[in-house]
Amino acid sequence: MSEKKLPDELINFINEWKTKPGNLIMVLHRVQEHFGYIPREAAFEVAHHLDIPVAKIYGVMTFYHLFKLTKPGRNQIAVCMGTACYLKGGEDLILELERQLGVGLNTVTPDGEFSVEAVRCIGCCGLAPVMTVNGEVFGNLQVNRLSGILKKYKG
Repeated sequence: MSEKKLPDELINFINEWKTKPGNLIMVLHRVQEHFGYIPREAAFEVAHHLDIPVAKIYGVMTFYHLFKLTKPGRNQIAVCMGTACYLKGGEDLILELERQLGVGLNTVTPDGEFSVEAVRCIGCCGLAPVMTVNGEVFGNLQVNRLSGILKKYKG
């Protein structure tokens, strides 16, 4: 590795976890917590510090949907597609968000303001359909409320 990308705090964390079982997932969570996603350079440096192949790191990152490989938008939207939310209009919410934001799932708006993803379950089935923006829950949603919610978060 020619240039160090990880701050000392993360390197110290990696060294603490280096010999513990389940270290890779814990380290990746901490790296994502720091950057908001896992940059390519950081993945290579983690591989170096843990002395494991980069392919193993990418295997874990792509298996678990919580790990992000690209920088998300400043405002992260998650639309629940669990059974209750799907049946009560979760897909309609996604289609309307795509229309209003001009981007599809797992992408970021050109201005970097919003990213949208579909998730399996948010755990608020009684409020279906549900979406979150930066962790704030919006339940019993109708598509006509989306523009007002987006305005609340725009730069």
